[in-house]
Amino acid sequence: MAERWVQQRRQDGYWKKAKREGYRSRAAFKLQQIQERYGILRRGDAVVDLGCAPGGWTQAALQIVGDGGAVVGVDLDKVRKLPPARFVRGDMTQPESLELVREELKALGRAGPADAVISDMSPNISGMYSVDQARSVRLARMALTTARKLLRARGSFVAKVFEGEDFAELLAEVRASFGFVKVHAPLASRKESSEVYIVARGFKGGDRGRPRPEEE
Repeated sequence: MAERWVQQRRQDGYWKKAKREGYRSRAAFKLQQIQERYGILRRGDAVVDLGCAPGGWTQAALQIVGDGGAVVGVDLDKVRKLPPARFVRGDMTQPESLELVREELKALGRAGPADAVISDMSPNISGMYSVDQARSVRLARMALTTARKLLRARGSFVAKVFEGEDFAELLAEVRASFGFVKVHAPLASRKESSEVYIVARGFKGGDRGRPRPEEE
């Protein structure tokens, strides 16, 4: 089974492209494609990347926000350094992890709220779809809770989730907090995958903070 998985990965076009272009994972192309479609990040943005290991989305976010931006990644596992991004090893359900993220943003010169919270978190796959789907919804809800605490007004949010029984309820929760919400399946997602991304802009809460370009 392991040999078959390795062979399939080596035949994957996005995996090959990631290796060729120096990305830590093929997932970087998913964020790039979401960005191309919806423009969720802007140059100079402060971004919090949840479940960031091994760092593919962090790399893509750094490229989008540029030198004036700031990216803080969070994961339960240790992540290899990727300057100028900073990483927090912790569980975002714990208050101390939230405070560590705020401290890292401040260290990057961004003492105010974040402009975007993005999440490519995925549960450990059990092989039982109903279990895995429910776990993915819990992770997406955790990401949404974190976004509500960290985002500035009109900020952006992206979270991966598997479609299924609880999906509509989760989507309604996101719509209650954001003015613009779409469900998107990037081309870089594997054909056999049931993953989709909830893409949201226009956070209805939060402090005003630094205005985005369209507000200036």
